[in-house]
Amino acid sequence: MLLNKPERIRFIKFALVGISGTFVDFLLFNLFLRLGFSSVVSSAFSFSIAVINNFIWNRMWTYPESREFSIANQLGKFAIVSMIGLAVRTVILFMIEQPVIGIASSLLPVTYSQFSDVIGKNLSLSIVIVIVLFWNYFGNKFWTYKGVAE
Repeated sequence: MLLNKPERIRFIKFALVGISGTFVDFLLFNLFLRLGFSSVVSSAFSFSIAVINNFIWNRMWTYPESREFSIANQLGKFAIVSMIGLAVRTVILFMIEQPVIGIASSLLPVTYSQFSDVIGKNLSLSIVIVIVLFWNYFGNKFWTYKGVAE
């Protein structure tokens, strides 16, 4: 088995924190879209705020033992892992957004075609969030929180 029981529990906690960050991410992504920002800019802003949410919850709940270590050092590492994740996310989002919007448009009845853009953008965001989840977990586990409750 890849993860022992304590690590599976930690991964579940990390994923639950990620769900809260995803909620923040989607809420702000759509808010920024409504304010007229592009998908890429909206994604960068919403992702950055969600990262702060996730760092706080992971430090307090997922890795509570980490509070004995420097917050500045951990936040710096967490930010670097997250920025790499953001770069991966942005490239993939840019590559898949228009094709996914096209698929959404072709699957929706004509009466709902005006929603294909929003549905396609949100579906694209969902796809990249799942991909980046694994990078973020393992990057943080083996670097940011290395030596914490191993």
